[in-house]
Amino acid sequence: MNLHEPVMLPEVLQHLAVAPDKTYVDATFGAGGYSRAILQAADCKLIGMDRDPRAEGLAQQMVQIFGDRFSFVPACFSALDQHIVTPVDGVVFDIGVSSMQLDDPARGFSFQKDGPLDMRMSQSGPSAADLVNTLEEFDLADLIWRYGEERASRRIAAAIVRRRDEAPFARTLDLADVVKGAVGHGGKTHPATRTFQALRIAVNDELGELRQGLEAAEAILKPGGRLVVVTFHSLEDRLVKRFMAARGGKRRGVSRHQPLPEDRLPDPSFEVITRRTVLPTDAELAVNPRARSAKLRAAARTEAPAWARMTEGV
Repeated sequence: MNLHEPVMLPEVLQHLAVAPDKTYVDATFGAGGYSRAILQAADCKLIGMDRDPRAEGLAQQMVQIFGDRFSFVPACFSALDQHIVTPVDGVVFDIGVSSMQLDDPARGFSFQKDGPLDMRMSQSGPSAADLVNTLEEFDLADLIWRYGEERASRRIAAAIVRRRDEAPFARTLDLADVVKGAVGHGGKTHPATRTFQALRIAVNDELGELRQGLEAAEAILKPGGRLVVVTFHSLEDRLVKRFMAARGGKRRGVSRHQPLPEDRLPDPSFEVITRRTVLPTDAELAVNPRARSAKLRAAARTEAPAWARMTEGV
């Protein structure tokens, strides 16, 4: 299995400001690409975190290499501050599905090869098959529109419901064929791309996890500590951008769900480092196709207290 190179690695190391005698968190350990590079870059300590059970075996290999400089927490990164109580110098997130997950047909994330319609990162809870076989047509269309930004969501949902009345969905290629039949094939990407993205995000509550993970990172970072986030689609990037803008003192970035008068807004808890989105270099794109949609944003923790947790938005 090819685990691939971690995306935008030089940029991650630069913005994380890796240095000796500091402690970092790789909140999306995956195959350990960022963790390994951080530990090799300086005589520091690192805590890896991942909810995918398969990551635990790879983490054991890291212990053999780096000893007590590396430790691993098998949990969702939304619970960072529940498992890590000592302040840290940096937290990095690589958001979305990992190559380790995407390239394994048995995990059901991709329509490139046939596999069970699963998509569960933690390998527990309701699967993608459960959603497409049980959601009402309106709710299914709303999910595909909201998380996949798919304009043909109603047509796709109607086609799914018609087909599942004959037989439930269980395989990835089966669903991909039904979506393709509903919308046709025009464009550079497969017609099922956005539908699969939407189901994966919903199955794993990826946006909710990301929001909570950012807030948890805010709680455990030392003053001056770095938050570095690599995203791969607009929904993730928009959430990160708004979080950093709000916590960085840009008043219009404060959540509309919890408005506060100007004189009651908390002091900025972050200073945004990346005024412009950092994109992969042409050289990386030439050798690593996964990087084509990657965007990096970074911020440094201030002395101000962490903001109160938000129930919705950022």
